[in-house]
Amino acid sequence: MTTSDPAAPPPPPAAPDRIYRSPAGIAAGVFLLILGGWLGADAIVVGEGRAPWLALAAVLCVVPLVIAFTLRPAVFANTERLRVRNPFRTIVLPWKGVAVLRSGYSNEVVDGDGRVFQLWAIPVSLRGRKRAARAEAREMSRQARAGHTATSAHEVRHPQGDVALGELRELAGDTDSPEKGRTEARWCWTIIAPAVVGAILLIVLLLV
Repeated sequence: MTTSDPAAPPPPPAAPDRIYRSPAGIAAGVFLLILGGWLGADAIVVGEGRAPWLALAAVLCVVPLVIAFTLRPAVFANTERLRVRNPFRTIVLPWKGVAVLRSGYSNEVVDGDGRVFQLWAIPVSLRGRKRAARAEAREMSRQARAGHTATSAHEVRHPQGDVALGELRELAGDTDSPEKGRTEARWCWTIIAPAVVGAILLIVLLLV
């Protein structure tokens, strides 16, 4: 039987998560839920015939999808692991199991087995990226004309998605996790099940 050493120092507290979400997505989700709730409630209360049932089925199908694509996406990261909450799945990747974080038309994480997962909560702004590149080019040209290469006090503002991905890459390089670990991916049935039930009910009502 083993006993713990009373003189051993307590384990360090878990580092708090950095949380990344899309403010625009959250705002759009709240607006759509308010609009859909108002229209759906109106149809259910004052509708006649099959209208209330059609409205109920539509609300049951659409509301989970709106939540899935706007309010649910988030990325949680600390020094041990990356947790990605996408519309229909939650993926947990220990940093030692992350092969690369890359950005193209979307931000993605690739695990050691080559599986690719999108970071829905961290959108890519191609227009913002081009604007930042032009600003950097203008700043370099201005410094060259001034005859020095010192960093300007006016920093170029990069898109928030690129900033977030840079922070995640820093965390990946500073990981405290001692083991590689395995990627865990779980389906979010609390979103999928009501959306499927609502879709089936809507189809049945439209066909009857």
